Amino acid sequence: MNLALNLPVVRFLDTLEIVTKEGKHLSYSWNGLFAQPIDVEWVKSLELHPDRAEQLEAFVSRFGRMQDTTAYKLLPRWLLALAARPGSLGVLTSTEKWLEARNLRNRLVHEYITDPAKFAEDLAVAKEYCLMLVETFNHLRQDALTRMGHKKENLPEELPMMIPLFFE
Repeated sequence: MNLALNLPVVRFLDTLEIVTKEGKHLSYSWNGLFAQPIDVEWVKSLELHPDRAEQLEAFVSRFGRMQDTTAYKLLPRWLLALAARPGSLGVLTSTEKWLEARNLRNRLVHEYITDPAKFAEDLAVAKEYCLMLVETFNHLRQDALTRMGHKKENLPEELPMMIPLFFE
């Protein structure tokens, strides 16, 4: 196959591999952070617990990184690899939730803890949106198998759904 014609597929597969790593790192942070109850008091006590603050910072960074890479690189490269017009083509469960996740990412990164109650609410939403990120990745991976015809052994492994160690 002509390399120029194959380039979108190569870029998609390379980005799929990157998002796999980001997803594994996010899963690690997600499991660590949400193994404890997160509420307003937990947020207010961050100054007294630098270890928690670092754990939170790692989660927020990894959430933002995976959301950015998926939204701005993986999805567009997938569409180019399919030679498709923009649109979710059944991979995204909700375009609206993706836009909400982007706004959430911006709040977590840029507003940081100006309102502890709102920040605790945003963390609860981020916890759920991580599941959406993993689900979208797995749908894209499955599409690479079924529609694109890639072999399972040439693709990164499916990301497991995140299950918190702490149950509220």
